[in-house]
Amino acid sequence: MPTPIFIKPTSIFVVSGGAKGITAACTIRLAQQYPCTFILLGRSELSDNEPEFARDCVDDATLKKRIMEQLIAQGEKPTPNSVQKIFNQITSNREIKATLAAIIKTGGKAEYLSVDITDSEKLKIKLAEISQRLGKITGIIHGAGNLADKLIEKKTSEDFEKVYTAKVQGLENLFNSIPSNQIEQLVLFSSVTGFYGNIGQSDYAIANEILNKSAHLVKTQHPNCHVVAINWGGWDSGMVTPQLKKEFARRGIEIIPVEAGTQMLVNELSPIHHNTAQVVIGSPMILPPAPLGTELRSHRVRRSLIGGDNPFLYDHKIAGNLILPATCAMSWIADTCERLYPGYRFFCATNFRVLKGISVSETDSTEYTVELQEISKIDGVEIQLQAKISSKLPNGKTTYHFASEPKLLVEIPQSPTYENLNLQTDNTITLQGSQFYQQNPSSLFHGKTFQQINRILNISPEKITAECHWASIGTKQQGQYPVDWMNPYATDLSTHPLWIWLYHYHQQICLPGQMEKYEQFERTPINTDYYVSCEIQQKTATGISANFIVHNQQGKIYSQLLGTKGVILPKLLE
Repeated sequence: MPTPIFIKPTSIFVVSGGAKGITAACTIRLAQQYPCTFILLGRSELSDNEPEFARDCVDDATLKKRIMEQLIAQGEKPTPNSVQKIFNQITSNREIKATLAAIIKTGGKAEYLSVDITDSEKLKIKLAEISQRLGKITGIIHGAGNLADKLIEKKTSEDFEKVYTAKVQGLENLFNSIPSNQIEQLVLFSSVTGFYGNIGQSDYAIANEILNKSAHLVKTQHPNCHVVAINWGGWDSGMVTPQLKKEFARRGIEIIPVEAGTQMLVNELSPIHHNTAQVVIGSPMILPPAPLGTELRSHRVRRSLIGGDNPFLYDHKIAGNLILPATCAMSWIADTCERLYPGYRFFCATNFRVLKGISVSETDSTEYTVELQEISKIDGVEIQLQAKISSKLPNGKTTYHFASEPKLLVEIPQSPTYENLNLQTDNTITLQGSQFYQQNPSSLFHGKTFQQINRILNISPEKITAECHWASIGTKQQGQYPVDWMNPYATDLSTHPLWIWLYHYHQQICLPGQMEKYEQFERTPINTDYYVSCEIQQKTATGISANFIVHNQQGKIYSQLLGTKGVILPKLLE
């Protein structure tokens, strides 16, 4: 078992890119928690003396005016580039000094080395010199990086080298300059771009994902070293303008407050996180909607199914067979659509039909096809499609299993409120939790993946209201049907109250057949109680129809299954 190594007052960190920006803010916060020694690396030169004309000038506009006046006094013609260059030198110098002062104020020590970490020889020489004077380096925080955001077809080799070398070659040079056996802490500033991807940042994603994999590799080779690659999202700093904040908010991307983010770095270096080599702190960089074009297109996406790859199916056995839940078929269609149309989100599916259910073999693989045909679309607004799931019989004939008409939107409507909310308890049905499942032939047949109804709050000939709680399952259990925007397992669970209502009043049970409309406004809660109000529409000798409204305690609707029709089974399931 690896032994956690604590940061000590004698610890010495090398921090690339650590004299300015977010990396500097993180280093200062770390010094407040652990006042040790920090060697800050940066390409900017550090000058002891500031030009006379710039002293005591803190306003940017005034400083730029003085720079122009100075250039004119020297007989030079001011240009935007020449003014900005001098302005950057002055403000960079100030920021470096402020960072050093802030670290020293914590009781720690700080020095600045002007060196390009992509220059292997100079870096090795300078780190060897300062190590002889201060002591052996025990930690690395690699925060240096460059951006060259462009669509991939417009990127040049120079763009790639600029981005790649700072992250990857820089880390390699640090490893070559510091003996690996003396490193006790290694922190790599990666990005959610490396984890999720982002438009225009293919090179940045590659470089950061290499950092992620490097963290796991180093942790394997040096288990006692505290290694973590932090996949940061966007920070609430000067780089995120008010306009960009507004766009992030529209796209559901959260930005990291500086105070919270710097504390997260400190938290990650706690010994309790010693075995975590990679963390993601930030939202996915949700892509803007891609242009749709005018032609109505079609798609065919194939998938092979086998029971062993989808363990959840063993909790959905009917008469000994592994049966794919209809809600999984619906999420299959929804997820396929979202992956084909980045920037668009599944909102609803109309006319959903179970044509011939899918029985999945435990050992043999069968190929299925999702066929999608665009019906209509409005660029940047919505897409309406026809969808079918089919397979081929041994004789070559096509069998259709499920059909629907999904709609994707860029902006999901705000959640409505359920007007007929009634959470009063009438104590008519006293069963709770697992007592609803697999107790006798009249019980719900579902296994743990699709449970559970906590309790029935009230029941009448017109309606049944249930309190539900879906507990999360692992990704291996989910197999090819991962929980994303739509949760097929919680959605299946949300239909269970109808089974209870039907047996309570008619001693019958049913399975789903079709649905007029499914709408989703928000994700169904995981590991949290939520409520299902099931309104009975019609009951006949062979079928039943109902509306399911999935909502919170205040009636805010997460999703609703409208005009759902069930087929009454002739006898109880064995």
